[in-house]
Amino acid sequence: MVDLSNKPHIEGAKVILRPFNEEDFPFIEECLKDPEVIKLTGSTAEFDRETITNWYNSRNEQTDRLDLAIVDKFENHLVGEVVVNLYDEIKQSMNFRILVGPRGRNRGLGTESTQLIIDYVFQHTNLNQLTLSVYEFNPRARSVYEKIGFVFDSLDKNELEYEGKWIDSINMKLTRENWKQRNK
Repeated sequence: MVDLSNKPHIEGAKVILRPFNEEDFPFIEECLKDPEVIKLTGSTAEFDRETITNWYNSRNEQTDRLDLAIVDKFENHLVGEVVVNLYDEIKQSMNFRILVGPRGRNRGLGTESTQLIIDYVFQHTNLNQLTLSVYEFNPRARSVYEKIGFVFDSLDKNELEYEGKWIDSINMKLTRENWKQRNK
Protein backbone atom coordinates (compact mmCIF):
# COMPACT_ATOMS: atom_id res chain seq x y z
CA MET A 1 0.00 0.00 0.00
CA VAL A 2 1.09 3.54 -0.68
CA ASP A 3 0.80 5.95 2.24
CA LEU A 4 -0.50 9.29 0.99
CA SER A 5 -1.38 10.75 4.40
CA ASN A 6 1.10 13.60 3.89
CA LYS A 7 -0.73 16.31 1.95
CA PRO A 8 2.00 18.48 0.45
CA HIS A 9 2.16 22.08 -0.74
CA ILE A 10 3.82 22.00 -4.15
CA GLU A 11 4.72 25.30 -5.73
CA GLY A 12 5.31 25.87 -9.42
CA ALA A 13 5.77 28.98 -11.52
CA LYS A 14 2.01 29.45 -12.09
CA VAL A 15 0.21 27.23 -9.57
CA ILE A 16 0.31 25.93 -6.04
CA LEU A 17 -1.01 22.44 -5.33
CA ARG A 18 -2.21 22.22 -1.75
CA PRO A 19 -4.79 20.59 0.52
CA PHE A 20 -8.36 21.89 0.25
CA ASN A 21 -9.72 24.49 2.68
CA GLU A 22 -13.10 26.12 3.43
CA GLU A 23 -12.44 29.13 1.17
CA ASP A 24 -12.22 26.79 -1.84
CA PHE A 25 -15.89 25.74 -1.89
CA PRO A 26 -17.36 28.54 -4.03
CA PHE A 27 -14.62 27.90 -6.61
CA ILE A 28 -15.12 24.11 -6.47
CA GLU A 29 -18.82 24.66 -7.07
CA GLU A 30 -18.05 26.88 -10.06
CA CYS A 31 -15.78 24.18 -11.52
CA LEU A 32 -18.20 21.31 -10.96
CA LYS A 33 -21.13 23.21 -12.49
CA ASP A 34 -19.16 24.30 -15.57
CA PRO A 35 -20.64 22.79 -18.77
CA GLU A 36 -17.20 21.96 -20.21
CA VAL A 37 -16.13 20.19 -17.00
CA ILE A 38 -19.40 18.24 -16.96
CA LYS A 39 -18.90 17.17 -20.58
CA LEU A 40 -15.19 16.28 -20.37
CA THR A 41 -15.53 14.31 -17.13
CA GLY A 42 -18.69 12.50 -18.23
CA SER A 43 -20.45 13.72 -15.09
CA THR A 44 -24.12 12.88 -14.81
CA ALA A 45 -24.91 13.51 -11.13
CA GLU A 46 -26.95 16.48 -10.02
CA PHE A 47 -24.99 18.99 -7.95
CA ASP A 48 -25.72 18.51 -4.24
CA ARG A 49 -23.93 21.19 -2.20
CA GLU A 50 -24.01 19.27 1.08
CA THR A 51 -22.65 16.06 -0.47
CA ILE A 52 -19.93 17.94 -2.34
CA THR A 53 -18.94 19.96 0.76
CA ASN A 54 -18.72 16.78 2.86
CA TRP A 55 -16.66 15.08 0.12
CA TYR A 56 -14.09 17.87 -0.10
CA ASN A 57 -13.99 18.28 3.69
CA SER A 58 -12.86 14.65 3.93
CA ARG A 59 -10.13 14.78 1.24
CA ASN A 60 -7.33 15.84 3.59
CA GLU A 61 -7.98 12.84 5.87
CA GLN A 62 -7.55 10.20 3.16
CA THR A 63 -4.40 8.09 3.41
CA ASP A 64 -4.89 5.95 0.27
CA ARG A 65 -5.25 8.82 -2.22
CA LEU A 66 -4.02 12.33 -2.84
CA ASP A 67 -6.50 15.09 -3.65
CA LEU A 68 -5.04 18.58 -4.00
CA ALA A 69 -6.48 21.94 -4.98
CA ILE A 70 -4.93 23.70 -7.97
CA VAL A 71 -4.54 27.33 -6.96
CA ASP A 72 -3.73 30.07 -9.47
CA LYS A 73 -0.64 31.59 -7.89
CA PHE A 74 -1.39 35.10 -9.15
CA GLU A 75 -5.16 35.21 -8.54
CA ASN A 76 -4.86 33.18 -5.29
CA HIS A 77 -7.99 31.07 -5.78
CA LEU A 78 -8.80 27.49 -6.72
CA VAL A 79 -9.07 26.73 -10.43
CA GLY A 80 -9.28 22.92 -10.24
CA GLU A 81 -7.97 19.76 -8.64
CA VAL A 82 -5.46 16.97 -9.17
CA VAL A 83 -6.15 13.49 -7.85
CA VAL A 84 -4.06 10.33 -7.52
CA ASN A 85 -6.25 7.39 -6.48
CA LEU A 86 -7.27 3.78 -7.14
CA TYR A 87 -4.18 1.90 -5.99
CA ASP A 88 -3.41 -1.32 -7.89
CA GLU A 89 -1.12 -3.43 -5.70
CA ILE A 90 -0.27 -5.95 -8.43
CA LYS A 91 0.95 -3.29 -10.87
CA GLN A 92 2.20 -0.87 -8.17
CA SER A 93 0.10 1.69 -9.98
CA MET A 94 -2.39 4.46 -9.30
CA ASN A 95 -4.80 6.47 -11.41
CA PHE A 96 -4.30 10.17 -12.14
CA ARG A 97 -6.98 12.68 -12.99
CA ILE A 98 -7.23 16.44 -13.23
CA LEU A 99 -10.09 18.89 -13.45
CA VAL A 100 -9.57 22.51 -14.52
CA GLY A 101 -12.47 24.93 -14.31
CA PRO A 102 -13.20 28.00 -16.45
CA ARG A 103 -10.88 30.37 -14.55
CA GLY A 104 -7.87 28.13 -15.16
CA ARG A 105 -8.11 27.21 -18.82
CA ASN A 106 -5.76 28.03 -21.70
CA ARG A 107 -2.94 29.40 -19.55
CA GLY A 108 -0.81 26.30 -18.99
CA LEU A 109 -2.06 25.78 -15.42
CA GLY A 110 -3.25 22.24 -16.13
CA THR A 111 0.01 21.28 -17.81
CA GLU A 112 2.10 22.62 -14.94
CA SER A 113 -0.18 21.01 -12.34
CA THR A 114 0.07 17.65 -14.11
CA GLN A 115 3.87 17.82 -14.26
CA LEU A 116 4.15 18.90 -10.61
CA ILE A 117 1.94 16.11 -9.22
CA ILE A 118 3.55 13.44 -11.38
CA ASP A 119 7.03 14.53 -10.31
CA TYR A 120 5.89 14.50 -6.68
CA VAL A 121 4.40 11.00 -6.93
CA PHE A 122 7.48 9.46 -8.55
CA GLN A 123 9.84 11.25 -6.15
CA HIS A 124 7.91 10.40 -2.95
CA THR A 125 6.38 6.96 -3.55
CA ASN A 126 7.51 3.60 -4.88
CA LEU A 127 4.81 3.44 -7.56
CA ASN A 128 5.86 1.92 -10.89
CA GLN A 129 3.28 3.72 -13.02
CA LEU A 130 0.43 6.17 -13.23
CA THR A 131 -2.58 5.54 -15.44
CA LEU A 132 -5.40 7.73 -16.69
CA SER A 133 -8.40 7.71 -18.98
CA VAL A 134 -9.37 10.55 -21.29
CA TYR A 135 -12.45 10.75 -23.46
CA GLU A 136 -11.81 10.80 -27.18
CA PHE A 137 -13.48 14.22 -27.55
CA ASN A 138 -10.87 15.85 -25.27
CA PRO A 139 -7.82 16.26 -27.53
CA ARG A 140 -6.49 19.20 -25.47
CA ALA A 141 -6.09 17.00 -22.39
CA ARG A 142 -4.64 14.13 -24.41
CA SER A 143 -2.05 16.50 -25.88
CA VAL A 144 -1.02 17.60 -22.37
CA TYR A 145 -0.70 14.00 -21.20
CA GLU A 146 1.42 13.06 -24.22
CA LYS A 147 3.65 16.11 -23.67
CA ILE A 148 4.21 14.97 -20.07
CA GLY A 149 5.10 11.44 -21.24
CA PHE A 150 1.91 9.37 -21.01
CA VAL A 151 1.50 6.86 -23.84
CA PHE A 152 -1.49 5.02 -25.28
CA ASP A 153 -2.26 1.79 -23.42
CA SER A 154 -5.72 0.65 -24.54
CA LEU A 155 -9.13 1.81 -25.70
CA ASP A 156 -12.51 1.35 -24.02
CA LYS A 157 -15.05 1.51 -26.85
CA ASN A 158 -18.35 3.27 -26.30
CA GLU A 159 -17.53 4.24 -22.72
CA LEU A 160 -19.77 7.33 -22.54
CA GLU A 161 -22.99 8.31 -24.26
CA TYR A 162 -22.99 12.06 -24.90
CA GLU A 163 -25.69 13.86 -26.87
CA GLY A 164 -26.79 10.64 -28.53
CA LYS A 165 -23.28 9.56 -29.59
CA TRP A 166 -20.99 6.95 -28.07
CA ILE A 167 -17.56 8.23 -27.03
CA ASP A 168 -14.48 6.02 -26.58
CA SER A 169 -12.19 6.36 -23.58
CA ILE A 170 -8.44 6.31 -24.21
CA ASN A 171 -6.38 4.66 -21.46
CA MET A 172 -2.84 5.97 -21.06
CA LYS A 173 0.06 5.21 -18.75
CA LEU A 174 3.34 6.70 -17.61
CA THR A 175 5.90 4.32 -16.13
CA ARG A 176 8.53 5.32 -13.61
CA GLU A 177 11.19 4.29 -16.14
CA ASN A 178 9.77 6.56 -18.86
CA TRP A 179 9.45 9.39 -16.33
CA LYS A 180 13.11 8.96 -15.34
CA GLN A 181 14.20 8.97 -18.98
CA ARG A 182 12.33 12.22 -19.64
CA ASN A 183 13.80 13.88 -16.55
CA LYS A 184 17.50 13.16 -17.19
